[in-house]
Amino acid sequence: MSKTKAALWTPQFIVMSAINFLLIVIFYLLMVTIGKFAISEYGATTSQVGLVTGIYIIGTLLGRLFTGRVIEQIGRKRVLLFGLLFFIATTGLYFIHAGIILLLVCRLVHGIGVGVASTATGTIVAQILPPSRKGEGIGYFAMSATLGTAIGPFIGLSMVQHTTYSVIFMMCMIIGIISFLLAVFTKVPDAESTTVVQPTEKSKGSFISQYIELKAMPIAIVTFLMCFGYAAILSFISLFAKERNLEVASSYFFIVYAIAVLLTRPVTGKMLDRFGGNSVMYPCFIFFGTGLILMSFAHSAFILLLAGILIGIGYGNLSSGAQALAIKLTPPQRMGLATSTYFIALDAGLGVGPYLLGYVIPVFGYSVLYTSLGIFIFVLILLYYVVYGKRERMLKVSQLS
Repeated sequence: MSKTKAALWTPQFIVMSAINFLLIVIFYLLMVTIGKFAISEYGATTSQVGLVTGIYIIGTLLGRLFTGRVIEQIGRKRVLLFGLLFFIATTGLYFIHAGIILLLVCRLVHGIGVGVASTATGTIVAQILPPSRKGEGIGYFAMSATLGTAIGPFIGLSMVQHTTYSVIFMMCMIIGIISFLLAVFTKVPDAESTTVVQPTEKSKGSFISQYIELKAMPIAIVTFLMCFGYAAILSFISLFAKERNLEVASSYFFIVYAIAVLLTRPVTGKMLDRFGGNSVMYPCFIFFGTGLILMSFAHSAFILLLAGILIGIGYGNLSSGAQALAIKLTPPQRMGLATSTYFIALDAGLGVGPYLLGYVIPVFGYSVLYTSLGIFIFVLILLYYVVYGKRERMLKVSQLS
């Protein structure tokens, strides 16, 4: 009765996950260290730290806009290799210390390289996964990013205490070179072999539809807003921990975060395929909001790390669940644009968040910030219900009747 399960762990899937992991390691390593670099090197203010952190993600957004439009015409592997080469080249700009303006330019163009390369890996994975295991496969692929979100900050916070920024930037360049070599020797399906419908569709669609997948936009809006909560952690956890005398514990925050995701995501991926997005998204919103509120009360390592576990279960699974839903809502020939649209929203939330929140902290402090964001995540449950949850619920009811 049962057929053999469609293959999930193919060589291409493993290599794309590895490249994605390495890119995310650098992404988050720099996110938690570049603020201190800007302060120590250029005497940056809190709002400038938020801009230096966030403009990198604005760069990834620009890279994704370009990539989502051209990836099927140019070819997925070519786009991936170009993105990785651009990423390696722009890493060299970190070694030039010539003022805060150059640092901002460096962060912007470096982010563009990450945006191009990571959109290519996400598109390749979405297209090589068997349809019957897409939610599960995207969940596993997203775990590579989750590991990166834990290991990157852990390495970054540790290196800041024990080495120089030049060593940090050199390590980032070496990781970029390793990623490029992995991509060079990996066989990737040609864009021409997937479909030739794409150019025709684009020519018929509006200007916006050439850059954005409109069917994925409702989930993308939810993603954009929920990222404000995680942006507050990424950009300011080192400063928050210093204020609370929790600097040692903060370096382990992302480790427990990753462990929580690694233990839960294999389950949530299968749940999404079997029972739908609501079975995953609703409880994870609750975990995420609760974790943010708990973090605002963290005056001990135990409370801080417990918040990390709740946020890992919540945000860690919300992000992969939203990506899977964005792709499920989209025709196969527009997966590249759907992937790009999802990551644009994710990048925009993580990029705009630090800049805006950087103005809030001096006025209200960290406790009010994290409590308010926790409440905001609970409010987002209503938005999710309106843009997607209600439709999935109605569909299930109609199938049962």
